[in-house]
Amino acid sequence: MAASSEVAGNDGVRQPGGEVHAWLPGQNQTLCGLPLSRTRLRRFPHVSFDYSTTDQLTGADPVGRICPRCLAAAGGRGGRRR
Repeated sequence: MAASSEVAGNDGVRQPGGEVHAWLPGQNQTLCGLPLSRTRLRRFPHVSFDYSTTDQLTGADPVGRICPRCLAAAGGRGGRRR
């Protein structure tokens, strides 16, 4: 997963925040085609992109937006597709 910002989880591990995108380790771009270096997205190789089109975000979520193009490219559940 790649995201525009990061937050510290309850256990002190970095977690994605802001706008999140599907990203596969070893790639230089997200599944929707954004280059990581130019967009300054942070990489989170320890977090899987496990979202679906029916997920709803609330104000309590550190994630503000899920990229719809990445959702479509990941088949709706990026963590389960290989």
